[in-house]
Amino acid sequence: MLTYILITLATFCIMEGITWLTHRFVMHGFLWYLHEDHHQKGPGFFEKNDAFFVIFAIPSWLCIMLGSMNQVYWVVSIGAGIALYGFAYFLVHEIIIHQRIKLFTRSNNRYIKAIRWAHKMHHKHLDKEEGESFGMLIVAKKYWDKVRKDEMLQRK
Repeated sequence: MLTYILITLATFCIMEGITWLTHRFVMHGFLWYLHEDHHQKGPGFFEKNDAFFVIFAIPSWLCIMLGSMNQVYWVVSIGAGIALYGFAYFLVHEIIIHQRIKLFTRSNNRYIKAIRWAHKMHHKHLDKEEGESFGMLIVAKKYWDKVRKDEMLQRK
């Protein structure tokens, strides 16, 4: 059982790298058509970019389903890790950062401030070239530094 939990957690962690690579080279590459409306918001609640939830859910679902059917539980664990990352992505990206669902509209948490700043810097680029901050959960040091600097200025 511990092995399956560790595989799930390792998969969750690896998904940050996969997300970075996919965001940088696929979403800002040949599938920009689906991602563009996320950077250049149009009317309505849904975006073509929401298709990526389905795209990422397919390998998770297949791992869980096929692993369960064939009693290969390490494959189920991989699917669970992908699904957990998808849930974290939804919570952080859709609810905390973009606030498409208004649950966490104000926060003084440093991590949330840093991740919002990093994402803001990502969205300052309206086209697919010259982007930055393609990850989701790991925040680069320069954004942490920006938040600390802002907090120090507010204290003065």
